[in-house]
Amino acid sequence: MAGNKSYTIVEYFGGDDGYRCGYCKNEKGNFSHGMWSHTMTVQDYQDLIDRGWRRSGKYVYKPIMNKTCCPQYTIRCHALKFQPSKSHKKILKKISKFISKGELPKGQEDGEPMDSVCEETGPREPSKVCQAEAKCAAITDVQTEISERPAITEVQTEEADAAPTTSETPRKDAESLLDGRTTAAAPKPGMGVDPNRPPCRKAKDLRKERRLQKEQMRQHTDGVSSIVAPTPPTHTNQPKTLEDFIDESLPDNTSHCLEVRLVPVSFEDPQFTASYQQSVALYARYQMAIHGDDASECSESEFRRFLCDSPLEAESSPDGPEMGYGSFHQQYLLDGRIVAVGVIDILPTCVSSVYLYYHPEFASLSLGSYSALREISFTRQLQKQSPKLSYYYLGFYIHSCPKMRYKGQYRPSDLLCPETYMWVPIERCLPQLENSRYARFSQDPDAGDARLLKDVGRALVLYRRTVMPYAAYTRKRKGSSDETEVQQYAGLVGQDCAERILLYRA
Repeated sequence: MAGNKSYTIVEYFGGDDGYRCGYCKNEKGNFSHGMWSHTMTVQDYQDLIDRGWRRSGKYVYKPIMNKTCCPQYTIRCHALKFQPSKSHKKILKKISKFISKGELPKGQEDGEPMDSVCEETGPREPSKVCQAEAKCAAITDVQTEISERPAITEVQTEEADAAPTTSETPRKDAESLLDGRTTAAAPKPGMGVDPNRPPCRKAKDLRKERRLQKEQMRQHTDGVSSIVAPTPPTHTNQPKTLEDFIDESLPDNTSHCLEVRLVPVSFEDPQFTASYQQSVALYARYQMAIHGDDASECSESEFRRFLCDSPLEAESSPDGPEMGYGSFHQQYLLDGRIVAVGVIDILPTCVSSVYLYYHPEFASLSLGSYSALREISFTRQLQKQSPKLSYYYLGFYIHSCPKMRYKGQYRPSDLLCPETYMWVPIERCLPQLENSRYARFSQDPDAGDARLLKDVGRALVLYRRTVMPYAAYTRKRKGSSDETEVQQYAGLVGQDCAERILLYRA
């Protein structure tokens, strides 16, 4: 990966003050740690979200789980194993009916609000001095300053090759799927009264087989063939995949044409710049109609700050996806007009959903669920190019807010344990969350954080345009009083990230 020459540069803000909660509306109940990211590698962000962090624009925050009013647990779906539920199939049929016949269903969306704009986390403005230094940091000085620690390139190579989690089981599950790449196992033999009987089959398949046999018998009597044996039907009882249902939802000869287009978030990209004003107008319309924002709260500058200003550096890798890693807008065009946009990050092992906004006129089409299904399918498509990329991250699961529980419907899925940072199947977590808003999901009392901070002196800092370990910084700055803050920051990002990410020091 291109990370060997790139650095993540952040300013840490702590998390002592409470902010308004966008879920329960508690004025001072939302607590989170935060940092402003001037630039960030995709591997560093992958490791951070696997420790409970999440970005809103360039502001990266981590809820203080045992203190905040509505604990937010990172949730991921096993994209390769996903099978749509009855409600998901219903949504796809609804889309199909609209596209083929032009009929909008009556009523509103099925109660699935997307994450609200993360203003309640209290993002602060970054240091102007740091912005200037971030652009011209003397990265070449790092080798002379950190002779007492392993080279950065070695650490990043190890991290890129390693799985992003501390849980062994999900990683093995993903690897075991790489050969078959199928989403469902083949049906088992019939187990009725007579186990020797073949499994039950659909009447449609039986009719097809009888028709084929009649055709072959007729050909035999006509002398066309005398050795043709009856051919079994090619159609099996294997359940349909998500892709099958999506394809069926986009029939030919329709009233409308739906196109999904992936556009990199870059003002140097012609498609992004050509559709920018249309996206801004759609975002404002969505925020005012769905979230009740004032026009001033969803201005062009807010749109740009929240959904266009990404700290992620665009990167590519020989074993990565064709379009590379970074931040993208997945645009849904209906008859050539943008009606919805899903904002996503493509990372080394996942597609991470950031936000969705859509035209309020189409709220009854359940576009929140539809876009999630399309993004799961997109993840599966990328996995064929990049085997490690096999998860779909839906952001945060908030059990204490009933309207946000819909994310748990995309199974199989895991929640991140807030203490060990191990992934635990959601079925094992829900009983605990019914009893308590905050829960440690790992059952092993001896399990801990595999990337626990052990030596804060090895954490990297950016000081006066020079990169150095924190231990060297404290020697230069005798009497420095920021050790408590740096210790807290490094503990939250973990030892590995602390040794790669540059913490700005004024």
